[in-house]
Amino acid sequence: MITVASYNIHKAVGTDRQRRPERILDVLAEINADIVALQEADRRFGARASVLPLKLIEQAGWHPVTFGARAASMGWHGNMILIRQGMVMTSSEAIHLPTLEPRGAVCADLRSSTGGQVRIIGMHLDLSGLWRRRQAKAIIAHLHVKPHQIPTILMGDMNEWSATTGCLHEFARHYRIADTGPSFHARRPIARLDRIMMSRDLKLIECGVQASRLASVASDHLPIWARIEGVR
Repeated sequence: MITVASYNIHKAVGTDRQRRPERILDVLAEINADIVALQEADRRFGARASVLPLKLIEQAGWHPVTFGARAASMGWHGNMILIRQGMVMTSSEAIHLPTLEPRGAVCADLRSSTGGQVRIIGMHLDLSGLWRRRQAKAIIAHLHVKPHQIPTILMGDMNEWSATTGCLHEFARHYRIADTGPSFHARRPIARLDRIMMSRDLKLIECGVQASRLASVASDHLPIWARIEGVR
């Protein structure tokens, strides 16, 4: 069984308007996941450097999956994947999405210490419903043409308020969507903008939202998590 999490960290700026990257890592420590997909993990302008210093990431026991897009960034369009010791990256790639604003997704194939393989997709979709559906279709098509099909988990900020229409309708044709709960806004969560989805060869054991006191101030989103069986 593995534990995964998705977290829009809002560039490490909390609801108190302070940028404190160490709080993000403290929240992740509360969840104790094996794999985490982060959104808004890069600064918006200039070199678009990671808001989480590599030294802090490593001290917290994480290893970033690199995509080689920018020297100062460990992700792609703000999407970052972190893995714990015992998980090994076998391949990684950035996925270019159709969009009017800077958006993208990332993909990493990982192997666990027991030899199990899993494919992780991290994403942050558009504010426009039309473009979200196009992006969902692009991600699904990208995965379906891969020659080596393995258990797959998709995570991220979908920016989708409806559970039955829009981009989630596209994803639900192919993947199981975990009922994690509302994650936005962190101080009073009412919207399920953040989602974890998985291929049908995986089994969802439990899932939820990390609604701790620290999480309610560390970002404007709460992180979501899921425990999953079936990585082979």
